[in-house]
Amino acid sequence: MAASNQLQIVVPNDLPKVEEEIDYSERAQWLRAAVLGANDGLVTIASLILGVGALKHEAKAIVLTGFAGLFAGACSMAIGEFVSVYTQHDIEKAQRKREKGNGEEREKLPNPWQAAGASALAFALGGVMPLLAAVFISDHRVRMGVVVAATTLGLAGFGGVGAALGKTKVVRSCVRVVVGGWVAMAITFGLTKLLGSSGFAV
Repeated sequence: MAASNQLQIVVPNDLPKVEEEIDYSERAQWLRAAVLGANDGLVTIASLILGVGALKHEAKAIVLTGFAGLFAGACSMAIGEFVSVYTQHDIEKAQRKREKGNGEEREKLPNPWQAAGASALAFALGGVMPLLAAVFISDHRVRMGVVVAATTLGLAGFGGVGAALGKTKVVRSCVRVVVGGWVAMAITFGLTKLLGSSGFAV
C-alpha cells in the first residue's frame, strides 16, 4: 500500500474570529466636546429665547438676545475647552518626560486648539437651530411653540448621534437629553416669568 504524500492540516473550530475592532474610548474626547457643545448651544439659546419671551413679545429683542447668547456661549465653550485640554496636555507631557526611556508606546497628545474649535463650532451649530425657528415667525405664541419643537427635535438628534457613535442605547440617550433640555427651558421660563411678575421687568 503506497504511503500518502498529502499533508493534512487540522484547523480547530474554536479559534476566535479576527474582527476589526474600534476602540470607542479614542472617540471620547472629541465626541464629548462635540455633543456637549451642540447640546449646550441648543439648550442655552432656546432657554434664552423662552426666558426673554416670557416677558417680551418683540421679535427683535428676542432674536438679538439669542445672537448675543450664541456669540458669548461659543466663546465661553472654546475658552473653557482650550484651558481644560491644555492642562491635560501639560500634565501628560510632564508625565512622559518622567517616564522617558521605558519603551512604552504612547498615544498622541490632545490638541487644545482642535478641541476648542470643535466645541465652539458645535455650540454655534446647536444654538442656531432655535434662532432660525424664532427669526421667521411673527406671532409670539407660535414662535415659542416652534422654538420648543425645534429644540426637542435637535436634542433627540444629538442624543441619537452621540449614542450611535459611542455604541450605547439610542432611546435611553435621546430621552435623557430631551428631558434635560425640557427641564432647563421650563426652569428658565418659569423663573423669568416670576421675576417679571415681581416687578423686575424692564
